Amino acid sequence: MVVPSWFFYIILFILGLVLGSFFNVCIYRLPREESIVWPGSRCPHCRHPLSLLDNLPLVSFLLLKGSCRYCQAPISYQYPLVEAVTGLATVLIGWKFGLSWAFIQALTLVSALVVVSFIDLYHRIIPDWISLPGTGIGLIFSWMTGSPGLWSSLIGVLAGGGALWLIAAGYEWIRGTEGMGGGDIKLLGMIGAFLGWEGVLVTIFMGSLLGSLVGLPIVIWKKDIKYLIPFGVFLSAGAVIHLFFGKALINWYLG
Repeated sequence: MVVPSWFFYIILFILGLVLGSFFNVCIYRLPREESIVWPGSRCPHCRHPLSLLDNLPLVSFLLLKGSCRYCQAPISYQYPLVEAVTGLATVLIGWKFGLSWAFIQALTLVSALVVVSFIDLYHRIIPDWISLPGTGIGLIFSWMTGSPGLWSSLIGVLAGGGALWLIAAGYEWIRGTEGMGGGDIKLLGMIGAFLGWEGVLVTIFMGSLLGSLVGLPIVIWKKDIKYLIPFGVFLSAGAVIHLFFGKALINWYLG
């Protein structure tokens, strides 16, 4: 029996919603150094354990009209946003790669980037336990799938981490203050492990471009040139752009 394509994408979207629900747990608990396994989900305001009906990805937020069933406190829009973004990303990855090792490889990278981006956005930190193991996982995938190739990934790790380290060191030497955290450096190393050295180049370019387009207006609005911009968010966006459009962008630029 041939499974209709729309059914395949619905399953992928549901899978993404479930993953996004778990990512919300990671985003909330990891910066607080809490276990992501125990205890079960609970309201962050009244601490009441959530039932299965309160925990349905995206659906519960709509049914509860954005408020906790027990204390009526508002539920952060982060929760449906992360779930919807992950669901949509899973569908797009399935559309591009189909059911393959490349699909699992891409979904693993995007999953890590979703968690990293929201933690960096809220707390200005990038947990090492995501970037460092992620680098090893990216190298394993590169070896297994042949994409982008183990040597390209190894060069990507060194070039990614090394390039940002040089930029950060140069900025600190010139300005006398830290301009980029070590988390960004390790994050780009992980991206290099998954996407190779070409992916690092596209990620840095697109991340810097997006960071400038978004960051400069914020700095002007805040009237504070030292205002901290979560660069990990833009690096993650640059990596996703390369994942879907990197080859086309490189061919366009070289042409």
